Amino acid sequence: MRGEGAGIVTRSTLRQQIADALRDEVLSGRLAPGQEFTVKEIAEGFGVSATPVREALVDLSAQGLLDSVQHRGFRVHTFSLDDFRTMIEARCLVSDAVFGGIAAEALLAGAPGVLASVRRRGEEAQRAAAAGDLNVLIGYDLRFWRELSAVFGNSYLTDFLHRLRVQSWVSTVPFLRRQDDLRGLLWTGHGHLVETLLGGDAQAARAIITTYNEESLRLVEALAGGGTGNGVRTQGF
Repeated sequence: MRGEGAGIVTRSTLRQQIADALRDEVLSGRLAPGQEFTVKEIAEGFGVSATPVREALVDLSAQGLLDSVQHRGFRVHTFSLDDFRTMIEARCLVSDAVFGGIAAEALLAGAPGVLASVRRRGEEAQRAAAAGDLNVLIGYDLRFWRELSAVFGNSYLTDFLHRLRVQSWVSTVPFLRRQDDLRGLLWTGHGHLVETLLGGDAQAARAIITTYNEESLRLVEALAGGGTGNGVRTQGF
């Protein structure tokens, strides 16, 4: 029985490791939108059997990052500008629901220790954003928002927001990679948001996130239109 259990854990862990690695490849742009590949190609690249690779690819398809192509394998999903607009709408609706209720004030009052930990993650994300280091920023930003949403104690909400954040990054990475210098374009408000939450002001935090979402959309629209973003006085993503 112990041997069977260990095998399940090992397989599950390998599946997750492959899914995480491929997600990072998509986030980095090394797996570009529209790029196709087979289970065999990925399995050979990782030096593993096809089973955990297939399971990982199915997981990423369920997260909206890949499309299954019949008889051909998988394709990196291509998000449109309208997709990103819908993501921003969802982000705004969730932040309104989370920070608009009375319960938010009570939760924040009881979470200074957790928020202090989130602040450290935010400081790293903020430094990477200010430096225009997209690769470092994405990792810290995803952890920042996941840990922040966990403060509210709803694992379903945390998972949903994390998936939405990943999709938001995947949809914008192709535009960002075209820019020579990202300094001044990426959002550096992580620290300000945490300080506001530590002060227990949920409504002010809600306003910060709303502005952030609106500016992210404006910047993506500018970049999607072929601009550099330099003419848009905003920070996004």
